[in-house]
Amino acid sequence: MRSLLICFFLLTSVSLIAQKVPGKIDSSYNNTYYQGRMELFNNLPITKNAIVFLGNSITERGAWNELLPGKKIMNRGIGGDNTFGVLARLDGIVKAQPKKIFLLIGINDLSRGLPLDEIANNYQRILDYFKTYSPKTRIYVQSVLPLNEAVVTADYLKNKKDSILQLNIRIKEIAGKYNLPYLNLHEIFADQNGDLKKELTADGIHLKPAAYVMWVKYLQEHKYL
Repeated sequence: MRSLLICFFLLTSVSLIAQKVPGKIDSSYNNTYYQGRMELFNNLPITKNAIVFLGNSITERGAWNELLPGKKIMNRGIGGDNTFGVLARLDGIVKAQPKKIFLLIGINDLSRGLPLDEIANNYQRILDYFKTYSPKTRIYVQSVLPLNEAVVTADYLKNKKDSILQLNIRIKEIAGKYNLPYLNLHEIFADQNGDLKKELTADGIHLKPAAYVMWVKYLQEHKYL
């Protein structure tokens, strides 16, 4: 009888442990494109007191120097990047002691199925790092942009509308916790259905040039720039 109870206890314990083991998290970011962008960044002269745009391909595709003539700009967008990739390259950014940082990251985390708690935790780690190593830098936390799922072709970008909204709620809460401005870009680019406006995108995720003009206008009108 005692042996049966022990076996039952062991089987139950294994079952409970199995239930608690999370699924594998795809935190990959260090691909050849990422490495190439990092090689470029590491070989550029350090520009002190610049405005940094930090994020993924949506940030990278912005012609920020042309959109903001006369300002010192560092474009630190990397196509396909996620919060883990941003965390891995913060040292090179704080070395420049930027004047301002505009952070926009998260859609690639969602597309890889990362849990909201994991993304939110990474956001806090990013902000903690800036607060510790570049305390005079003004941080602007930007919302994740909407998608137009009628246009996107990749399956991994489908059915993300609710996840984006939930992530933006978490990002806004984190920005408030750190007493940082939260910039709701989502509402600028979304149509009445909450989708990325069709006229602003060719593929349902990336922005056309006109959208960047709207983006900068928003930043200027709210005196973030």
